Amino acid sequence: MRIAIFTEVFAPKIDGIVTRLTHTVTELADLGHDVCVVAPGPGPDSHGGIPVLRLPSAPFKPWYPEVRVGLPTFGVHAQLRRFKPDIIHAVNPVAAAAWGILLSRTQRLPLLASYHTALPQYTEDFGLPALRRPSEAWIRQLHNRADVNLCPSEPMVEEARLLGIERVGLWPKAVDTERYHPSKFSSAMRARLTDGNPRDPLILYVGRLSAEKNLLSLRPVLDRLPGTRLAFVGSGPYEGELKRAFAGTPTVFTGYLHGEELASAFASADVFAFPSLTDTLGNVAFEAMASGTPVVGANAGGIPDIVQDGLNGYLIDPSDAGAFADRINRILSEPDLRGALTAGALASARGRSWRKATMTVVDAYEEAARRSHVERGSALPAGVELLIDA
Repeated sequence: MRIAIFTEVFAPKIDGIVTRLTHTVTELADLGHDVCVVAPGPGPDSHGGIPVLRLPSAPFKPWYPEVRVGLPTFGVHAQLRRFKPDIIHAVNPVAAAAWGILLSRTQRLPLLASYHTALPQYTEDFGLPALRRPSEAWIRQLHNRADVNLCPSEPMVEEARLLGIERVGLWPKAVDTERYHPSKFSSAMRARLTDGNPRDPLILYVGRLSAEKNLLSLRPVLDRLPGTRLAFVGSGPYEGELKRAFAGTPTVFTGYLHGEELASAFASADVFAFPSLTDTLGNVAFEAMASGTPVVGANAGGIPDIVQDGLNGYLIDPSDAGAFADRINRILSEPDLRGALTAGALASARGRSWRKATMTVVDAYEEAARRSHVERGSALPAGVELLIDA
């Protein structure tokens, strides 16, 4: 198949959607499919040999300058016509990816859309509550033009259905268990994350430092755990506010880490704390589990799809600082419990490969093509015909 993926975010931006997309396009190419990505710039014009068509864009200021709003151009349109996609995949369509939906309709191409982020909730977090209902209507309209919709967790499938999105299926979670592994523990990284105090207990957070991640809830938790250290790995628009809030505490801010350094950070901590109430999956929590680090996360969003309370980590209400601190303290102070949770975390990650998850997406592409053929009378793409015949 020739697959054009339209997305609002892509590398070099770092977040869970980009992690999923970069792994998926690599797997699709390895499976023999031709892929191109259309994304707001700036950034490289290829990813592992896969072309990335960059759209002119502007930062979403002042609310979220890391996110860029892209606009279509005649040049990119011409490149897409030369690529001749069999199917279009619109990822979290709002602006740039909404153009992909328009093209799928005008060119009578099968369309798959994926719903990754609770964008209507973010309007509240960004202080724009008046936009909640319009954003819900816009997202529902876009997704209901798709032949198939996918969500990255069971809670998100339910949320999409409650929003009125139809034809919804699950895009399974996945993690690279070779990169993220307990063997990546590093004494040097442990010393770095604890500011030279590697024997002290260590709580880790990895991800964007932004308001919707609810990271200020960790301050009263840290106050209840004397002698325990906290490390924030990542960056974002809320970094300055967090540094002010955690001033005077044993907290380290490393900025973003990549590759082996990031894998080492996951494996070198004692507990991974994830207080976000809005994350739809929480790839970083799954990476922590694959690294053998138990997760204490919010009982919200996609985290309950990963964390089984008391089996591979704990689920908590982040507003209850006492309960949050208690669960972390139990992991830190009870070696047998930590061992059991670590074993559960590793078992949960085992067998969740990106290849297996990507095969689910390929099946969804084929289903989208079938539905498009039946509902609109369009021809099945040649690449899909070959797959179905096989």
